[in-house]
Amino acid sequence: MKKIVLSIAALVCAMTLNAQTERTPNPIITAMPSLAIAPDARAAGMADVGVATDADFNSQYWNPAKYAYMYSKGGITANYTPWLRQLVGDIDLAYLAGFYNFGELAGGIGASFTYFSMGDVALTGMDGVVLQNVRPNEWALDLSYFRKLHEYVSMSVAVRFLYSDLNNGYNSSMGGGTEMHPAWSMAADVAVYYRQPIELPMGTSHLAVGLNLKNLGGKMTYADDGSSNFIPASGNLGISYELPCDKYNFITFNLETNKLLVPTRKSKFTEGFDPDKEDTWQMSQQAYSELNPAKGWFQSLCDAPLGAKEEFEEVRWGAGIEYSYNRQFFARMGYSYENYYKGNRNVITFGAGFHLSIVTLDISYCVGLANTNPLNNTMRFTLGFDLYGIKDLVNNKK
Repeated sequence: MKKIVLSIAALVCAMTLNAQTERTPNPIITAMPSLAIAPDARAAGMADVGVATDADFNSQYWNPAKYAYMYSKGGITANYTPWLRQLVGDIDLAYLAGFYNFGELAGGIGASFTYFSMGDVALTGMDGVVLQNVRPNEWALDLSYFRKLHEYVSMSVAVRFLYSDLNNGYNSSMGGGTEMHPAWSMAADVAVYYRQPIELPMGTSHLAVGLNLKNLGGKMTYADDGSSNFIPASGNLGISYELPCDKYNFITFNLETNKLLVPTRKSKFTEGFDPDKEDTWQMSQQAYSELNPAKGWFQSLCDAPLGAKEEFEEVRWGAGIEYSYNRQFFARMGYSYENYYKGNRNVITFGAGFHLSIVTLDISYCVGLANTNPLNNTMRFTLGFDLYGIKDLVNNKK
């Protein structure tokens, strides 16, 4: 039953691989893959690009350092994503975030809560008999501190508590197997954001660069046999350039790269590794479980059996463009590329939104390019509120 339960987590990665080729795919599998799902509609409308874009209410997920440049001192947001609707009808991701800025000298804090429900799952035994109906779920709670270090530079740190319950506490050892139980871990983020204005004849443009080392933390253990899995630690680097067309029209170009800082089971550090014999590439579960998390982060940069070429294949690329009119109405589009052998999650995305004095509403839509891509037709919804805008509105009515 352990294999059945863990397959649920692997499914969330949405890896769509076509017919077999001469080379065997080598994707990176992690615990709690829901942490890598973009929760908000704005970033999703630009192909999951958000580490260097303008600050918004959901900066907690992408780069909390961006909060230091928010137009408001405080805000909250709610996000909802029906996930993998091409496969099942009851998997959902909910994300709540908020922040408060005390001022340039004091900095500010941000927080978020992520809840991922995998719907109803029937756990079956080796004979195919249903043992238990469960509702697997995962959630994360985090807190960040951000502060401007310079007129153009800000930085943030965040801590996160992770919890994953894949079988709702059902005891799988009744038939003599390994007992499963919920897993938890702690993680941290370190992020930097650089944003500089550039004067042009048609107005002020902005160049921004963002870096976020995300989910640097311990591993997760679901079973009593001691086997463990890495959480999706990643390095995210992006650049953004906002170009004013005139007083009311703006176009922003965004480019972002993402690499999981997670070692693969197929590794050149496997004992007895022979580059010419693929059957020697697979690391044992025991050796993989004993790998130190920090060592794993660095090892992930150079462990690919095929060398630098395969390491480069592990980088996901995203490019997005955003048009805004009077910073109130928005249209977005993006393209995300992931190598065939690392997951093949290639999509084109579209998005739209509007921002008024106190409320922000965004929606996005995803079109998968790979055959039978389960991410096809994925939609996301975001609703945000400017707390200080609400406060001013209430005071003006008094």
